[in-house]
Amino acid sequence: MSGEMAGKIIKCKAAVAREAGKPLVIEEVEVAPPQKMEVRLKIMFTSLCHTDVYFWEAKGQNLLFPRILGHEAGGIVESVGEGVTELKPGDKVLPIFTGECGDCRHCKSEESNMCDLLRINTDRGVMINDGKTRFSKDGEPIYHFLGTSTFSEYTVVHAGCVAKINPDAPLDKVCVLSCGISTGMGATLNVAKPKKGMSVAIFGLGAVGLAAAEGARIAGASRIIGVDLNANRANEAKKFGVTEFVNPKDHDKPIQEVIVEMTDGGVDRSVECTGNVKAMMSAFECVHDGWGVAVLVGVPSKDDEFKTLPINLLNERTLKGTFFGNYKPRTDIPGVVEKYMNKELEVEKFITHEVGFSEINKAFDLMLKGESLRCIIRMDA
Repeated sequence: MSGEMAGKIIKCKAAVAREAGKPLVIEEVEVAPPQKMEVRLKIMFTSLCHTDVYFWEAKGQNLLFPRILGHEAGGIVESVGEGVTELKPGDKVLPIFTGECGDCRHCKSEESNMCDLLRINTDRGVMINDGKTRFSKDGEPIYHFLGTSTFSEYTVVHAGCVAKINPDAPLDKVCVLSCGISTGMGATLNVAKPKKGMSVAIFGLGAVGLAAAEGARIAGASRIIGVDLNANRANEAKKFGVTEFVNPKDHDKPIQEVIVEMTDGGVDRSVECTGNVKAMMSAFECVHDGWGVAVLVGVPSKDDEFKTLPINLLNERTLKGTFFGNYKPRTDIPGVVEKYMNKELEVEKFITHEVGFSEINKAFDLMLKGESLRCIIRMDA
């Protein structure tokens, strides 16, 4: 069964990025039907993540325009392509910027979520199946972004990049779980794994860092030390369980030394969410010897390197990295939505603003000014 438009082109509104750093333009585009192993989704709500802004500014990556950005969203399956058995029209879903084919070594491993077929690819602007776009205008292709392109009323996504969720979940809330919140929370719960009563330091208190703090709160950490260069974030961070705030600018010695002194030898766990290599080393060097674990979440520039003394590792400190909080998109994200439904996890506090689709550029302004954590964009407004 499929909707009346199944197999046909849908004309709809999309916010198209036509050139780097220029406001998105709301245009009518054509969205082709889903091909083999693809689904076409009606996007109900999308939100803006810093990754969208980074690729919109296009500093230091391949320029790929015109492009429909957006990757944090919630929607409904409109129609499915050939071979899709686990999704049907009407299903409530979260499209995800990385995928789970179910067949590769990574998908078959309990330890990995980095699917060989569908893992994140920031350069690709076309569908895997045929190397073509499903978006066009006047015969001109419009490129995809992260396999999701949610700044459109309809989009086409590989079925392996779609998490089917509880039909009662409110999409205007849980849409933010499809990227940043799960990334931060999973870094703490799935990778750092603090035990009840432990101390945790979080470097960088943007949405991902605050989600990492939320993970520490859920785990029962006794002290959650937030580290950020922006003093304005201290107050906000308390809502996410942060018990102490440290600004490296207020100290004349390396921040790792400050934290080691505060915690009698170091924190039990740390989570780095800035992507700054100096912060990465501070996060590693501030954990306690014998059992301390530091987890890297933030993405650095491509050629960045860091150095530390090997004795820091030999003294039984652990340095780990994570991608998307080690969650498998289709297998695990429905369970993260259940955490929200069971009131274990609060997402409302991450949502600071809401705008209509026609005002999508306002969401970019808010993020560039550092005023928003997450701004929900209502597709019907």
